[in-house]
Amino acid sequence: MATVKPKQFDTYFFGIVLLISLIGIFSFVSASLGVLAQSETKFYAVLFGQIVLGFVGGLAGLWFAMKIPYHFWRNNALAIFIITLGLTFSVFIPHLGFAHGGARRWISVFHVSFQPAELLKIGFVTYFAAWLAWTSKKEQEFKYKLLPLIIMLSMVAAALLLQPDTKSLILITAAACSMLFVSGVSWKKILGIIGIGLIGIVILALMRPYLMQRIKTYINPSSDSQGSSYQLQQGLIAIGSGGIFGRGLGQSVQKFNYLPEPQGDSIYAVIGEEFGFLGSAALVVLYVFLAIRGYKIALQSRDMFGQYLVVGIITILVAQSFLNMMSLVGLFPLTGVPLVFISQGGTSLFIALFAAGMVLNVSRYEKKV
Repeated sequence: MATVKPKQFDTYFFGIVLLISLIGIFSFVSASLGVLAQSETKFYAVLFGQIVLGFVGGLAGLWFAMKIPYHFWRNNALAIFIITLGLTFSVFIPHLGFAHGGARRWISVFHVSFQPAELLKIGFVTYFAAWLAWTSKKEQEFKYKLLPLIIMLSMVAAALLLQPDTKSLILITAAACSMLFVSGVSWKKILGIIGIGLIGIVILALMRPYLMQRIKTYINPSSDSQGSSYQLQQGLIAIGSGGIFGRGLGQSVQKFNYLPEPQGDSIYAVIGEEFGFLGSAALVVLYVFLAIRGYKIALQSRDMFGQYLVVGIITILVAQSFLNMMSLVGLFPLTGVPLVFISQGGTSLFIALFAAGMVLNVSRYEKKV
């Protein structure tokens, strides 16, 4: 790779990422006006975290990741996976990890709190991409691909399900399946993994009432309008009241004391209310373009590691975004996943932009087509 001169990064992919992020900043400021009505100090604090640490810092991280030759990640993949897995387990260390909303998913370092699971997603994809590249010429699929994946996912599941964080496990599994498919593993075997995952979700739902409640809400959204169905119903009211063209930027009513976490998990509903069907549909199209351009970069990658790495990252970014949007319109059970590049979370935005920078670096070494 050292003999290959890097070229210009994929400007189309960068443009899509930048456009979604800018939409996210305007939407975030608007959605946070409900916080301003309650506390001016808190409003400026969340604004600083999102814009300065998340967006500006994230763009710096994107530039830095874009400059690092992506084979650096392959050479250090095992260490990266072990470190991110260890950080994910560290949420259970007293005085380092802390709980919020009934889940223990956060750690605080130098007064900066973040979810290590966000890093684990990238760490897993990096290591599994390196593993698949190493086993590319191995013929025994179960021994060299499926069994190692089961072992890796078991370790990841142990860290995430204890928190509990089922959604991150689903996203990591989706990325792994997409990477397996690209590596040549048959659909039947991949469907088998998906089937095992669905059985696992059913078992978890039977063991954990909150998961079962979300499934019941998905089946019957009007079952508990003041409880488990409240967020979905308020989201549908917000999106429906936006009509075709929307109320206008900053004019959402539902973000004031109605929508839970309007600048977080429910921000897509605020976008739907303020920009209408056309605006919310345009955002969906942008994520589709992000997927198409990202997978094109993977297709044109100079080697298999770059291809697997990009496929895994893009799958996580796009799948998470669609899970968020689909859950707010009732097409999928509520997951609590943030909308990538848009929802509140300075560190999450930073990590997402950094991951986009990794994709852009792969695009600098594309093979000629």
